[in-house]
Amino acid sequence: MTRSLKRRTLIIGSLAAISFARATSTKVWRLALVTSSPGAHILNMIRASLKSAGYEEGNNLVIDFREANGHYDRLPALVDELIALKPDLIIAEATPAVAAAQRATTTIPIIMAPASDPIGAGFVKSFTHPGGNITGVANMFGDTTTKILDIIRSVFPSAKKIGVLISNNPSHPPLLDLAVTAAARIGIVASGFVAKNPEDLENTFEQMKSANCEAVYVLADPPRPALPAIALKNHLPTIFQVSSYVTMYDGLMSYGPNIRSFYTMAADYAGRIMKGADPKELPVEQPTTFEFIINLRTARAMGINIPEQVLLMADQVIE
Repeated sequence: MTRSLKRRTLIIGSLAAISFARATSTKVWRLALVTSSPGAHILNMIRASLKSAGYEEGNNLVIDFREANGHYDRLPALVDELIALKPDLIIAEATPAVAAAQRATTTIPIIMAPASDPIGAGFVKSFTHPGGNITGVANMFGDTTTKILDIIRSVFPSAKKIGVLISNNPSHPPLLDLAVTAAARIGIVASGFVAKNPEDLENTFEQMKSANCEAVYVLADPPRPALPAIALKNHLPTIFQVSSYVTMYDGLMSYGPNIRSFYTMAADYAGRIMKGADPKELPVEQPTTFEFIINLRTARAMGINIPEQVLLMADQVIE
C-alpha cells in the first residue's frame, strides 16, 4: 500500500469514527410538561413545534406530561412526579403551574407558557434579564381590562353591575383590583365571585345571577370547558380573556392575546435551551397580537343583539 493511500485510509477511518461517536452520543432530551388545565391540545402543539425544530419523540426527545385539569392544588404533586423523572427542562402552562415548578426546583430550567406579571409574581427579576432558572412568555392580560370593559359597555350600554369570575389562581387578586377600578370609571359596579375548582362553577354562576349581575367578565385562567354552557344555562352574557372559551367551547366573546402563540413560543424557548442557551439570559417575551372574537351562535341562543359597530371591531365572528 502506498504512503498516500495509507494516509487516505487513515483519514477516512478517522472521519468515520468521529461520525459514529457523534451519532452514538446524541443526547436524548427529557422535557417535562405540566398544565394547569386539560392539556392534550397544548402537548400536541408543543410536540409539533419541537419536531419541526429537529426534536422528535422516539429519536432525541422524551416528553413527560401531567395535567391538573383545573385543580391547582394537585400541581405540587404533579411537579414532584415529573422532577423524579429527572427532566432537563420544564414547560409550565399558566401561573399556577409556574408557581408550583418554582417552589420545586431552582436548578432545572422552567419555561413559562405563559405567566401573568412574572416580575410581580417573583418568577423573574426583569423581562430583559430574568436572572434565574425561569424564562418564557408573559401574557399581558392585565393590559386588556380597559378594552374588555369598553366592549361590555358597547354591547350592554345600560349595564350597572357585572360579576368578575376568579379562581384560586395567584394572579387573580391584582387583576380583580384592576377590573373593579376600571369598571368604576365607566359607572359599572364590578364584584368578584370565586369558583375555586371546576365543580364550583354552577354554584358561583347562581350566586352571580342572584346578585343581579348583568354580565360576567372571566379573568384569564386555564380553560374550564364546562363554563360557557353554565353561563348559557344561567343566561349570563360572558366575556373571556382567553379565546379558547369562544373558539372551542362556544363562549360568547373574548378579547386577549393569541393563545396558540404561547405554546409555539414555549417550544422555541425549549429549543434554544437545548442548544445551550442559559434561561437567566433569555429575555421574557410578550404577545404582539390581540384578538377580539364573537360567537354569534351563542349570542342568538342568549337572545343578545350584537351592535353592528361591535361586529366591525371583531377580528373573528363565528356564525
